[in-house]
Amino acid sequence: MENIEELVVNLLIEKNYQISFAESITGGLCVAKLINVPNASKVLSESFVTYSNEAKMKYLGVNKQTIDLYGVVSEDVAYEMALGVCKATNSNVGVGVTGIAGPTTDGTPIGNVCFGIAINGVCTTQIITFKDIGRNNIRKAAADYAFEMLLGLLKA
Repeated sequence: MENIEELVVNLLIEKNYQISFAESITGGLCVAKLINVPNASKVLSESFVTYSNEAKMKYLGVNKQTIDLYGVVSEDVAYEMALGVCKATNSNVGVGVTGIAGPTTDGTPIGNVCFGIAINGVCTTQIITFKDIGRNNIRKAAADYAFEMLLGLLKA
């Protein structure tokens, strides 16, 4: 039986799509999950870990005003990350993940994670809160959820 990452890679191959990731909170966990799958090289050429606000603006084109107005942990920033990584890499599919795993926070609840998934220029966003599971478990849960959301959108 195929795992979720294999299902995603196979759907991307079937649709002849290229994917790229723009990761903040997950720090590369999403792309690592994808490249564990044989044939991932058929759908992935590059991705970004944009942990700082400056990197999000520089590499993905996230607007400083969006960050200032909505905060870096927002669906608006995830939206711009997903579309920005598509543009930067000429990919059909872009996944943006931004959130806060703690232990400190700027007032944003620890465990808030925002997802943006762009497919052929249409971006869907969602925010999920992973409560009381610890920093690294939040990061892992966020990467897992990104694949669940991605699979659902690719199948739609």
